[in-house]
This record gives sequence, C-alpha cells and structure tokens, in this order.
Amino acid sequence: MFEKEKLEKIGEGHKAYETKMEKSLEKRPERKKDFESGSGTKVNRLYAPDDLSDFDYTEDLGFPGSYPYTRGVQTNMYRGKLWTMRMYAGFATAEESNRRYKFLLDQGQTGLSVAFDLPTQIGYDSDHSLSEGEVGKVGVAIDSLADMEILFDGIPLDKVSTSMTINAPASVLLAMYIAVAERQGVKPEQLRGTIQNDILKEYIARGTYIFPTDPSMRLITNIFEYCSKEVPQWNTISISGYHIREAGSTAAQEVGFTLADGIAYVEAAIKAGLDVDSFGPRLSFFFNAHNDILEEVAKFRAARRMWAKIMKERFGAKDPKSMQLKFHTQTAGSTLTAQQPENNIVRVAIQTLAAVLGGTQSLHTNSKDEALALPNEDSVRVALRTQQVVAYESGVADTVDPLAGSYYIEALTNEIEEQAMAYIKKIDELGGAPKAIDNGYIQQEIMEAAYNYQKDIENGKRVIVGMNKFQIQEESPKGLLRVDPAVGEMQKKKLVELRNKRDNQLVSSALHNLKRACEGTENVMPHILVAVKTYATLGEICDVMREVFGEYQQTVQL
Repeated sequence: MFEKEKLEKIGEGHKAYETKMEKSLEKRPERKKDFESGSGTKVNRLYAPDDLSDFDYTEDLGFPGSYPYTRGVQTNMYRGKLWTMRMYAGFATAEESNRRYKFLLDQGQTGLSVAFDLPTQIGYDSDHSLSEGEVGKVGVAIDSLADMEILFDGIPLDKVSTSMTINAPASVLLAMYIAVAERQGVKPEQLRGTIQNDILKEYIARGTYIFPTDPSMRLITNIFEYCSKEVPQWNTISISGYHIREAGSTAAQEVGFTLADGIAYVEAAIKAGLDVDSFGPRLSFFFNAHNDILEEVAKFRAARRMWAKIMKERFGAKDPKSMQLKFHTQTAGSTLTAQQPENNIVRVAIQTLAAVLGGTQSLHTNSKDEALALPNEDSVRVALRTQQVVAYESGVADTVDPLAGSYYIEALTNEIEEQAMAYIKKIDELGGAPKAIDNGYIQQEIMEAAYNYQKDIENGKRVIVGMNKFQIQEESPKGLLRVDPAVGEMQKKKLVELRNKRDNQLVSSALHNLKRACEGTENVMPHILVAVKTYATLGEICDVMREVFGEYQQTVQL
C-alpha cells in the first residue's frame, strides 16, 4: 500500500518515536512493564505502516462480500440486515422452555437457540440411572418427539430460525425438528436453522460425546448428504471454537483448532463422495467473544480470510458461498464472575462490540447471573437489550468493517493468521484433527494456555475487576433461577405414559431397521426420522447406535 521509499521514511520515524519514548519513560514510566493482549501476545506501543510492509489491499483485505472476505461475507453487512439476536435458552421441561422462548420473541429476539439438558446431550432418556439429578438442569429435557412438539408449540417454524446446541445425538434432534415442522404443515425445504453437530470439539474441550470418531464422522456426513437434498436451507454443522476458548485456549488456538476441525469435516464429506460445493455453503462456525475487543475483532477477520483460502486453494471450491465463513458468536461465559455480578453487564457489552465490529452473523449475549445460576427473566432481558442498544444506538452497525485499515488491527489480523496456520500445519503433520485429538496434542496445548491464564490471574498480572482487585463485601445473591428437582420425576411419568400409548410394534420395527442401516453403509437419517415419528425415545435410538458403533474412550495423558 505504500511505496518502498515512503515505508523506509515512516520506519525511520517510527524508530525515532520509540527512542524518544524510551528517554521520556525515565521521567514518566508506563503503568506496567509488559503490555499483552488477552491471549498473552505482546502489544507494541505504537503501530504504523511499517508494521504492514507486505500488506496488499486486494489480496489481504479486499471489499466486503468479496474474496478473501476479511471485511465480511455480506456486501452491505448490517446496513441491510442486523445480525440475528439469538438468545440461548432452555431449562426444566419443554413447557417451561416454550414459555421462555415466547417471552424472548416478545422482547425482540429474532431467532431461537435451544439449550438441552445433559442427559439429552449424551443420548439418555430422563429415566436412565445416569440421568438422575441432571434432568432439566442445564437445558431442556427432550426424551421424544412428544417433548419436541410441546417445545415449539405455537412457534411457526417456517418463520423462525432455530439453532440447536446438540452434537452426538444431533441427527436425532434434527429428525425431531423436521417431524414437528411437518405436523405444523411446514415442509423441510422451508426450515432455516443450525445444528451444532460438531463432535470433534467435544473430544477436545467439552466432553458430551457418545460414539468413537469414525462412526461420529459418518453420522455427520450422513446429515450433510441428507440435508443437501431434503433440508437445503439448514446449516448442517456449526464448527465450534467457543468451547475451545472456554476451555482456556488463546485466540490463535481457537481459530487454528476450529478451522482444523472444519478441514477434517470437509475431508470426511469429500471421502464419502460429496462434492465440496454441495455442502460447503451450509457450513457455519461458532466463536467466542472475549474481553480484548481489538484482539477479538482481528481474530474474526483472520478466521474469515483463512477459511476462504482453505476452501479455495486446498479443496478447490468454486462456489463463493463455500468460501464464506459465516459464524455465530456467544459472549464469553468463562469471563463472568460470581463476585459483583453487575460488572458482567459491562463485560458482555464489551464482548458484544467485539462480535459486531468483527462481523458476526448472529449473537447470543450472556446474562449477568450466569456465573451463579441459569439466568432469570430480568437478567435475560438486560442481556438482549445490550444487543439492541449496540444495534440501534452505538453507530457501529452503520458502516461496514469500521476498524479496517487500523495499523494495529491489520497487523494483529496477520499475526493471528500466522499463529493459527502454524497450528493447522502441525495438525496436518500429525495426520489431521481426529488423530491430533486421539493422541492428546490439541488438549495439551489448550491445557497449557489455560494454566498460564489462571496463573496470571492468581499472581495479579491479569486483573479481573471485583475478583482479584477492587473487591467489596457482598451480600448473598437473591432472585436466582432454580430448577425444581421434581422435573426429573415429571419427565419419568411422561415417559411411562408415552410407552403405554404408542404402537410399540412400530417402534421395534423402526429400531430394527435403524440397526441394520447402522451395520451397513447407507445413510441413517431416513431411518432415524422414521423411528422418531413412531415416538421411539432419544435413548432408545442412541442405544441402537451404541450397540453397533460402541462408545468413545478418552485418551489419558500422563
């Protein structure tokens, strides 16, 4: 962007500035010796054009809606349509969660995001012995199509986009959603939404896996294939860096490990015989928004540019939509503190700005009380209003990629890309993401980063307001949402009634056919859909797959 002579002159001026600053620091020292980003990367005192000596506007930046999509995947971004405000919610029973969804839609939410309880996430019915004490606690309990019908009662699925945070049993929950829509008279091709369906990050960071890696990848590619023909508007996977960051990764690790997972999914789909442009446009991503605004903006921009290059150069994608990294963002739950929870409102506002300035397609904002309990209605309303204030009052949505051209932002975007690509190269050398997961490499890298982050908090190098500095005496929190322990017993009774009322011969036949499909090579999605419609339960369907596929055993690092 600058002529060589001008860059040299700027570089000389930059050095002169630093020399002058070093002398002045003798009289007025800086407030700390080392300045670092939220991920621990050194932050220079000043950034100038000489920090971007090889920067090429066309190749590195370009224009919004054009390759390499650094500046955003949409030409007009938020001037045409604001991001989808999608508050993640679900607790207790389908009835209670349905009331919360209607409340959020009335408050101006523009998309649904379903949180499932732990038994649902790992494919157990509410009456399973391992479900005891966990039913409805961290999300809604869904045991069968009957629960799903209640969950979306009165919510028109042809008009609302729904995201479902479900992974190992994603095929079953998607089938339930399709069946509910059909009962509403909504055709599969009208449905819009996303299933997370990202099992690799479960092995890396979250732990709600069921099956070993190979059959899990088969289920994912089966969904890709089925939806490309039957549910074409559905995003078939949300490749998630969010949980990788929550586990303690740096920003560059979040990008590198997430895109490495994405590469593994694309490779698996191509190996299964799918054309990259048949499923590439329906891939989506899910990232974390942390406190360091500028690092987070650079992270999002680097991820977009990297994915565009990966899809075009590595996989030969031709459709521009296959090269576009579309992503949902959630503010960082790991940054919320139980101490002085009102401070969390400010943190979430900062993280909201990071996501919007970084060009997110949809956003969930955490509530102030989530370090203590599931959020109540008042705190959820404040979290949603935070998005609305940023959207309508801050002005940051009025122009596209407003921080582009900042010497710091562009230099940091380059630096994160370089670091993230180094991780991808290492993972390629190890044989790809599944192999790197099986040998514990990715998990170990995240654990080391998390340890360093925690160490910085404990020795005071990293200040967390209200927790390790600026503490006050506080009263015990009031008004927290608590899930009634009776929810588990209610779900058990519903299951007894369901099994007594349904046609159990039809259920047995559907489960038998599903087992045969799992033992063979055909796509299992049609068989899962048939089983769901007979009111076979989630646990029954997953048990069939457990019997055929087995269960994953985590590698222990010594």
